[in-house]
Amino acid sequence: MTKADLVDKVTALGDLTRRDGEVIVDTLFEAVIGALKSGDKIEIRGFGSFRTRQRNARTGRNPKTGAKVDVPAKRVPFFKPSKELRDSVNPSGAAKSAKVNADHIDPHHPPAM
Repeated sequence: MTKADLVDKVTALGDLTRRDGEVIVDTLFEAVIGALKSGDKIEIRGFGSFRTRQRNARTGRNPKTGAKVDVPAKRVPFFKPSKELRDSVNPSGAAKSAKVNADHIDPHHPPAM
């Protein structure tokens, strides 16, 4: 879903013009971004929470040349879905099958902690 699709969904919910829908969506995004910039946490019950996480400085590698590169410390945005959202995305049968394959861990997609 794109931002334009989201604006269309918001506009279709009521007697709103497309411009009103754009203002609503933009205001929501600006509020989330502003709160994360100031270091606040945003929690939307039934949806999830947004916060920033600190990443420490490290030595990386340029994949093209193989040269070592110093990567500075930085804050990155992080989204944690609520239990309700996780359950709605993963039907009850999928949760049971995930437990059966618990000894297999995909190295490219490690489990969330």
